[in-house]
Amino acid sequence: MEKIRRVAEQGIAEAQDDLGRVYEAGAGVEKDVAEAVRWYRKAADQGCAAGQYDLGRMYENGWGVEGNSVQAVAWYRKAAEQGDAKAQNNLGFMYENGYGVKQDYKQALAWYRKAAAQGDTIAQNYVTILCRYVERGDT
Repeated sequence: MEKIRRVAEQGIAEAQDDLGRVYEAGAGVEKDVAEAVRWYRKAADQGCAAGQYDLGRMYENGWGVEGNSVQAVAWYRKAAEQGDAKAQNNLGFMYENGYGVKQDYKQALAWYRKAAAQGDTIAQNYVTILCRYVERGDT
């Protein structure tokens, strides 16, 4: 834990994201989601896709910050555009359900497909389900 903290304090984005996960889980420290958000934001602001994804999760769920679907989408999009499969899947979910964006099944399917192509099994399931409706024109 102290080694991660030292590296994170040196400004290494991946370590900052790791430290955020430590605080979010309460792994070896007292659980502190506000502190987790602080470290995720440091990583995200440096362009770290994992930090952007994690910050998006926090906004989506209102953990350590006030819930904000628009902010969640913004952070997921940044990570998704860098190829982060989890962020692509979550962005697909946001489009499918109209959380923080206008509901758009075609956009949802496009993001799910990107995640599915990387082996994300949850996205693969969503592609199977949503594909039938989008391609038939039921949406």
